[in-house]
Amino acid sequence: MARSQQNLTPDDIQDKEYVVDRKDKIIEECEELWKQMEKCQQEITLAGGERLNSSDTQLTLLMMRLKSLTAEYNQWLERTPDIIPLNLENLVKLGKGELQKLDHDLKLLLSMIQSKNQKLQEDLRREQGWLDEQEELVASLSEICKELKKQVIPVSEKRTLLELKTKMTKIRRHREKLLTSLGEVLDKHFPFPEENGNKKRKRECQPNARLMTMHEILEILINSLLHSPHDPYVKINDSFWPPYIELLLRSGIALRHQDDPSQIRLEAFHQ
Repeated sequence: MARSQQNLTPDDIQDKEYVVDRKDKIIEECEELWKQMEKCQQEITLAGGERLNSSDTQLTLLMMRLKSLTAEYNQWLERTPDIIPLNLENLVKLGKGELQKLDHDLKLLLSMIQSKNQKLQEDLRREQGWLDEQEELVASLSEICKELKKQVIPVSEKRTLLELKTKMTKIRRHREKLLTSLGEVLDKHFPFPEENGNKKRKRECQPNARLMTMHEILEILINSLLHSPHDPYVKINDSFWPPYIELLLRSGIALRHQDDPSQIRLEAFHQ
């Protein structure tokens, strides 16, 4: 027995973990069935202690379900996982399977993003119309302000300082509003990876890493670009979800380092 344990491969260990997980699920279902049977028994006792008869279809179905789960549980206990030899051909097949699965996930993500982009484009056109109206209003108000400045006496330095402070306050509020809106859009259209992702696959690929949201990734890239413009690159670690990184790179929002592909930076749109 000790010799067979020493010869176990990572695939054997993975199959054994799957058997253990399946065993736990079967036990949980059995416990749930027992709870339902106890509940039925209590209801019968409260109703007058009548005995169950063959017409009690619910209890019969529960007993059949229990026997089926017990048989399946015994089969999983007796099953021996198949050992896949780790040769080049099998490794290539496994790699192709993972790449095909990743390609399928990326296609689904692309389809979802395209449908959301259509909705965002419609919102953008509507907001652009509203912006044009506001710009026309600002232009007319600017003309009125110019006419008024020609008619009034030059303001004092204290009043000018007060107006600048007021404008700065408005700008800060507007900036906070924009950041809040950006955060809401990212939280709505780019949810936390664990909500829709395969949690078991995440545990196998990144057992100790906490995946970051798109909002957190963009915040790190923006801070790196603003605080250290001479070296805006950020090192990619296990907390960065690969589909989000691929989306940022394909859309031109982020760029890879020329010499180190494990580092990315935000595109300098403000320059």
